Amino acid sequence: MSELSRRAARLVSLVIVAAAAFAGVARAQDLQDRPVTMIVPYPAGGVTDTMARLLGERLQDALGRTVIIENDGGGQGVLGLNRAVRAAPDGHTILFGNLETNVTDAISQQLNFDVIAGFDPVLLMPSYPFLLASKNELPVKNLKELIAWLKADDGKALQGTVGGVGAAQHLCGLRLQQEIGATWSFVPYRGGAPAMQDLIGGRYDFMCTATGSFLPLVQAGQIRAYAVTAKTRMASAPDIPTVDEAGLPGFHVGVWNGLWAPKGTPKPIIEKIAEAGRKALADSVFHQRMNAMGLDMPPADMLTPEALGKFQKSEAELWWPITRRAMESAK
Repeated sequence: MSELSRRAARLVSLVIVAAAAFAGVARAQDLQDRPVTMIVPYPAGGVTDTMARLLGERLQDALGRTVIIENDGGGQGVLGLNRAVRAAPDGHTILFGNLETNVTDAISQQLNFDVIAGFDPVLLMPSYPFLLASKNELPVKNLKELIAWLKADDGKALQGTVGGVGAAQHLCGLRLQQEIGATWSFVPYRGGAPAMQDLIGGRYDFMCTATGSFLPLVQAGQIRAYAVTAKTRMASAPDIPTVDEAGLPGFHVGVWNGLWAPKGTPKPIIEKIAEAGRKALADSVFHQRMNAMGLDMPPADMLTPEALGKFQKSEAELWWPITRRAMESAK
């Protein structure tokens, strides 16, 4: 073989090696031909699970990949969080988290990792305000009368919560106590279904509860709703006043949701999933289902990974001090 031929052969070899390396990098920057697992750190059947499944159906179409929903509830979302934070950062595992799991659990559950630094934000999802609702037997007709009853019966009322100390519904109750200057006890439940049954059965007095799963009970006349903790009325229940209209102005409390990926997931993959999420949120049927559940869609200027990251940090600054006080008072 001549020197020219040897040089040509070496050049071809280098090109092949470079092409293979480039292909490996390209594959690492894109999703592989296998399913994407969405971890939902709550039991099946609740509003978070329902929203995640509706989203997953649309992500499948946008990504061209099967999206598997896996419920990993327990420990107020900690089991699912621990699994997600340890997953391979390749885009094939994403977390459907919320205010609790990705902000307040850092304090209330004493996580052994940084819940903000441990994940890469992907996209903000719909949020839900709370309903201030009670058992039908309570001798009040509106929010002002409920507040008066809580003050008059100071220390004796029972508020049901899905989740324990530091859960969103518990924090809503603590803020309400501070707002009106009254106290009462909390009855924690492991899930929404038993909490629903006990409220219908009158085993506790009232809740600061998710709109999505409890709204049908209000519409069926099984429980009574006094106000929604939002600035505007719900399209699915326009007869329920806002807290501003009902006599508790400014008491805007709710739970927002979001998608996260394990820390170190390549940015092109994060953007690909975010774009698929934006397409899902733009789906008209998805909009209708969210409205029916009493959820609010995120504003257009919040639909980037960077926007979710900034928002998560600002929410931590707001809720971490409140959560710490809740934990100290529970000791």
